[in-house]
Amino acid sequence: MTRFIDREKARILRSEGRSYSEIGKMLGASKSTLNGWLKDMPLSAEQMREVRDLNPRRIENFRKTMRTKREKTMAVAYEKARKEIGRLSRRDLFIAGIYLYWAEGTKSARGRSEIANTDPAVIKAFLQWLVVAGVPKDKIRIRLQLYKDMSIASETRFWSKILNVPVRYFRKPAIKESRLTGLTRKHGHGHGTCDLIFDNVPMWEYITGALKYIRECHMRP
Repeated sequence: MTRFIDREKARILRSEGRSYSEIGKMLGASKSTLNGWLKDMPLSAEQMREVRDLNPRRIENFRKTMRTKREKTMAVAYEKARKEIGRLSRRDLFIAGIYLYWAEGTKSARGRSEIANTDPAVIKAFLQWLVVAGVPKDKIRIRLQLYKDMSIASETRFWSKILNVPVRYFRKPAIKESRLTGLTRKHGHGHGTCDLIFDNVPMWEYITGALKYIRECHMRP
């Protein structure tokens, strides 16, 4: 009686366009058993396409194929850019730092040069720029902005290692009341925000002048 009920269930599921694999998992029936029950119920061409397109393994294989293609395309683009850019000179780094500050730096606080970002590479690039500009590392202050469920000690160690600066350069962090685990998108916030600060009026005046100059260069006809 039980097998008769299962057979009827299988035929109903098949009429809905289910594959042998799906029906077998739902009823605990082997493929040979289903073949005997459903041999007179082949799927239509449209149903076959739906089963094929919704197959989890097929979808995952498609995703892997597309991911591999994207990775290959990006690898080609990276190699082309690497060859065209070449080794960065001291002047290249200096000009790049000005543009970086133009985009990300604080411009309203007189006498203070400051840049904040969640990307360690951005902060490290600006730190390198300050060194190129002649700013001693021991004159730089660092302040982290963290979420309340983050470890101050571990995040300080992380940024200290990434930036290759002693922990003593770090000031008391600013703690946000929200939690990192509560963010819908954590990408880019995994280690909080790092704020790099250098208080020096002549340097601020120089950066301000440099920004004015490059702005004028871009506004020329």
